[in-house]
Amino acid sequence: MFCYQCQEAAKGTGCTIKGVCGKSDTTSNMQDLLLFVLKGISWYKENSAHEIELEGLDRFFSQGLFATITNANFDQDYFERQITQALEYRRAAASIAGDSISSDKPDAAVWQPASSAEYEIKAATVGVLATENEDVRSLRELTVYGLKGMAAYNEHADNLGYEDKEVTTFMYKALAATLDDTLSADELVALVLETGKFGVSVMALLDKANTESYGNPEISEVSIEADTNPGILISGHDLKDLEELLEQTQGTGVDVYTHGEMLPAHYYPKFKKYENLKANYGNAWWKQNTEFESFNGPVLFTTNCIVPPKDSYKERIYTTGASGFPGCTHIPERVGGNPKDFSQIIEHAKRCAAPVTIEKGSIVGGFAHDQVFKLAGPVVEAVKSGAIKQFFVMAGCDGRMKSRSYYEDFANEIPKDTVILTAGCAKYRYNKLPLGDIGGIPRVLDAGQCNDSYSLALIAMKLKEVFELEDINELPISYNIAWYEQKAVIVLLALLYLGVKNIHLGPTLPAFLSPNVANVLIDTFGIAGIGNVEDDIKLFMGA
Repeated sequence: MFCYQCQEAAKGTGCTIKGVCGKSDTTSNMQDLLLFVLKGISWYKENSAHEIELEGLDRFFSQGLFATITNANFDQDYFERQITQALEYRRAAASIAGDSISSDKPDAAVWQPASSAEYEIKAATVGVLATENEDVRSLRELTVYGLKGMAAYNEHADNLGYEDKEVTTFMYKALAATLDDTLSADELVALVLETGKFGVSVMALLDKANTESYGNPEISEVSIEADTNPGILISGHDLKDLEELLEQTQGTGVDVYTHGEMLPAHYYPKFKKYENLKANYGNAWWKQNTEFESFNGPVLFTTNCIVPPKDSYKERIYTTGASGFPGCTHIPERVGGNPKDFSQIIEHAKRCAAPVTIEKGSIVGGFAHDQVFKLAGPVVEAVKSGAIKQFFVMAGCDGRMKSRSYYEDFANEIPKDTVILTAGCAKYRYNKLPLGDIGGIPRVLDAGQCNDSYSLALIAMKLKEVFELEDINELPISYNIAWYEQKAVIVLLALLYLGVKNIHLGPTLPAFLSPNVANVLIDTFGIAGIGNVEDDIKLFMGA
């Protein structure tokens, strides 16, 4: 195997024996093979003179990309089934294309195994290193990882019945382009930025899907304490799964708790009507090996981020959607417009003890764009009066590396007249710190999930308009973003497309950036890493 798509790539270069995330080499290779066949499908979609529309393909395509995100799915059998189905879709696409394609076909479009026994042989040859030129490889992978993040957000919107055909069309186009050996470096850079453009589109789509389905997030105080009923802990990002679980647990005596990136569900008005939505339990994804022990009840993963579970609680782990782990129960997809059937996990919860309280108190969030726009007057006045000197966008991902303590230290040490804008699970480094407020404005404004970084972009653009500035980079906003996986990549590309410069990215720069590609990002956009807290604060504050 060779995988360097996440921030924890072994030795800062890539995992070659087993993923730091816990996936095996064979599962990693199967993910590469699925991606390879999806590229073949994309190639036919792009090169056929005939329109190729196959029932269920768009959703299958998005979920295939989504399932290969770090920490989403560890089930090798799942990937073998998906590869088999992808080959069927590719055969159908080739049949529709017929003789309308005169150009030579790439291997991804023609490879045909005699049986699934040949999967492992082929899988070992089609991964990242199949592209020999490191700069071409870097730009291709930067696009692919952006597409994986885009696919995740696209699926969440699709689950709520929202679609942007232009986004899906671009995903096929961009993935097919990674097979084109004639593209120049400049053309590949342009493709990366175009990926950012459609990253903005897909986050806008998901924002619309979430707010029209559940209302605009509002300032909310969320308990972090456990109650006395047995519970189900729901993790991941998918709000449709949460809604259906809440509906099915009503009146059963089973409460529902959010975990990780599900915390922002408490900010949506529609979810407030569910008395069985009890609290948020625990912290960021990487602490689950201890927190799931004390929860006592079953845990439902709707997406990433899964840490390979201990045997002591593995039988309490359930997965659904693009997530999966061998030996854990997987709840099937919706059929015929009916909701998913969560009866098995509910019955399991009834047999479990109530969760153990591991924290006391509450946390405040709900500062998405609509809510912040309502506070625009006090915020603008605080900036004009000098009460707020600067904003720090500290969105992104948390992770288990000790160096990530930097972000907690940074939040503690920035001047008291500054405000943190956040989204994603990076917030767990500082959203429980006693940082206070500025004239009633909390010093940590949590917009929500990682995809709600879109809200932070809208807030910045609104402030640019209010202050009548020509350039978004003239605002008193600094970007100190933590990243871990591919949804953070599409957020980064979206910010670059919107013209945001001088983003600091940590705790390390991506291993998939070759020196030359890294230099392009540094020279063009001012991308930088992080240093020590004291020096970085001086840099950001212009001291």
